[in-house]
Amino acid sequence: MKAEHLSLHFGALPIYNDCSFHFEDTDKVGIVGVNGAGKSTLFKVILGKEKLDEGSIELPGLRLGYLPQEIKIDPEHNDMTVWQYIAAARPVDELQDQLNQEYEKLAKYPDSMAITERITKIQDLIDSYDIANFDYELLKIVEKMSLQNLIDAKMRDLSGGQKSKVAFARVLFENAGLLLLDEPTNHLDVETKTFVANYLRNYRGMVLVISHDVEFLDTVTNKTLFLNKTTHKAKAYNGNYTYFRRRYAEEKIEQDRRVTEQEREIRRIEEFVERARNAKRSNTALIRQGHVREKMLDRKLAELELREQEYEHVHLDISPSKQSGKTPLEVQNLTFHYDDMPPLYDRLSFMLTRGEKFLIVGENGIGKSTLLKLIVGELTPDDGSIIFSQNTTIAYYAQELEILDERKTILDNVKSYDYSDTEMRSMLANFLFHGEEVNKKVSVLSPGEKARVALCKILTKRANLIILDEPTNHFDPETQKVIGENFRDYDGTVIMVSHNPSFVEQVGITRMLVLPSHEPGKPPIGIVKNYSRELLEYYYYLNSDLV
Repeated sequence: MKAEHLSLHFGALPIYNDCSFHFEDTDKVGIVGVNGAGKSTLFKVILGKEKLDEGSIELPGLRLGYLPQEIKIDPEHNDMTVWQYIAAARPVDELQDQLNQEYEKLAKYPDSMAITERITKIQDLIDSYDIANFDYELLKIVEKMSLQNLIDAKMRDLSGGQKSKVAFARVLFENAGLLLLDEPTNHLDVETKTFVANYLRNYRGMVLVISHDVEFLDTVTNKTLFLNKTTHKAKAYNGNYTYFRRRYAEEKIEQDRRVTEQEREIRRIEEFVERARNAKRSNTALIRQGHVREKMLDRKLAELELREQEYEHVHLDISPSKQSGKTPLEVQNLTFHYDDMPPLYDRLSFMLTRGEKFLIVGENGIGKSTLLKLIVGELTPDDGSIIFSQNTTIAYYAQELEILDERKTILDNVKSYDYSDTEMRSMLANFLFHGEEVNKKVSVLSPGEKARVALCKILTKRANLIILDEPTNHFDPETQKVIGENFRDYDGTVIMVSHNPSFVEQVGITRMLVLPSHEPGKPPIGIVKNYSRELLEYYYYLNSDLV
């Protein structure tokens, strides 16, 4: 892969300014930079969805596999089973039919070079799919990503987390020469993430990955491409993310030293030029030297390096407006199932005490998000009760960010009668939306920006029971830390689903509800356990049944 002199502007806003880099066919590259530096835009350029102002990217003969940050399954695939959907990533049967048709044409026109070239291309593509290992590779990916119990399920019936895992499995099975992965570890449990990291590290093709998961980047990548939002330049580093951070910190110290010296020299020249301008006309020597120094000053100002900009972080205020009762939530004998599916819960019961931080754990598809939707009233239980104390107020952060109306602006999504327009704009500024940015439609925002809007929206309610479904999926490590520390100090009650052990530790979980795997003949009854780091690791890393 060879990129030369990339330049791109969105209106007057520069994204890339004469960027060049080169990677080998088996490199595993982490794409890093602050929000707005152009990481996802680079993928769009590679995919041909965004056109450069100048420059080019050469991808000689590489077939592309792409995992977007927001997974959307085409409606035409809804009736496919999981097995069919993943297997369709290598359309060998269709290609074989095309090949047979071309051979039939060649029999009629044996001297046709065009037909011969098409036959060669189709055969090369079939060979790239490694037909001999088709079933073995598919079974391995399905098993290692814990999808074997879903292979006969319809795509339309999957949860958000399951769709993400299946989409990722399809991209891995595609066996493309270049994989483009945008935040691939969102929704992945730790065991699956470990398999994926090892799989990608040994992948025979090139991998470009955008991720806020530092551990994942360090495991997978051997190179790092830094997109600098200040200079709009790109620089490749021969090492993983931790190596890049160390080298970048060293370079920044050296740059600060250079810029400080440049600024000191400029001030000296400016002072001399000022003296020359104020000199008496008779002092021709000083005036002449002043003219020389003015030219020198222009040159020095043109050569002055830009200091790296320090970017803002999210600021939170999540204090509840009033206190709940001692038992803000009680679930009694809850039973629920989806149509044509076995029960997710059978007489599930638990209660929360005021101020505790409560975690729900379980495999993808076991019913974690469904339980939250039952609690907030988006779904109706088959049987049982969900009881709130009289003073309980609720705010809900949904995994798929469906609490947002993408047709409306940022400001309209978060507006509340409890706040004036000025107060609301001030709150949005704490979430890094300033000035006229608040009038952007949510539909044009990145997933990370949408997540900030959703978090701002729920915090405006100043609720005393906050329900969080995978709240860290689209946030960088610094923002995750800010959110975790604030929820740890929150006076209200938190009930949460998260696959992020570091964030769970930051929040200060007190108890865990473990939802077991569905086993024939056994009722799916969750069990509540006191929280411990060892128990969390046991469940996340071994993905075992704790009941």
